[in-house]
Amino acid sequence: MMRAAVIFGGLVLALGAPAGLVVQKEYVLARGQTVLLELAPRDPRSLMQGDYMVLDYAVSRESQGKLELGASPSDGNLVLHLDEQGVGRFVRFDTPDLPLAPGELKLRYRVRDHRVRLGAESFFFQEGHADRYARARYGELRVADSGTSVLVGLRDEQHQPMGRETPQPTP
Repeated sequence: MMRAAVIFGGLVLALGAPAGLVVQKEYVLARGQTVLLELAPRDPRSLMQGDYMVLDYAVSRESQGKLELGASPSDGNLVLHLDEQGVGRFVRFDTPDLPLAPGELKLRYRVRDHRVRLGAESFFFQEGHADRYARARYGELRVADSGTSVLVGLRDEQHQPMGRETPQPTP
């Protein structure tokens, strides 16, 4: 009887944890605010590796320059200000005593290997479609009020979604 309870409890935990993460990401996708983050300059020849693209955000680099290693928390929220096109710019690190101003939002970060990471540093796409994304200038994220984010796509210089096939007219 005890053994069956342990096995059942382990099964619930093994299936419940991934299901909870999926539910959390779906919530962010459904209710999160769309934010564009400028991609930092990079060498396009080393950008593509197989069927994914490594992303480096300007916001990460800006906040990295202001991060005092050891003095700032290794996990927390960045505060971004959104411009009229929805592009987020780094303002400061979030602190409990300073509320968000209008047009600002929180974005969760983690410091790993002395770099500010946003959790969306890779964009996967179908093999053979690398040239569709070579002109990417913005990462499109959905961000919840808590700062949790999900990468949903890439945008070009004119803020237009990339990688979607344009329908061909039927004769």
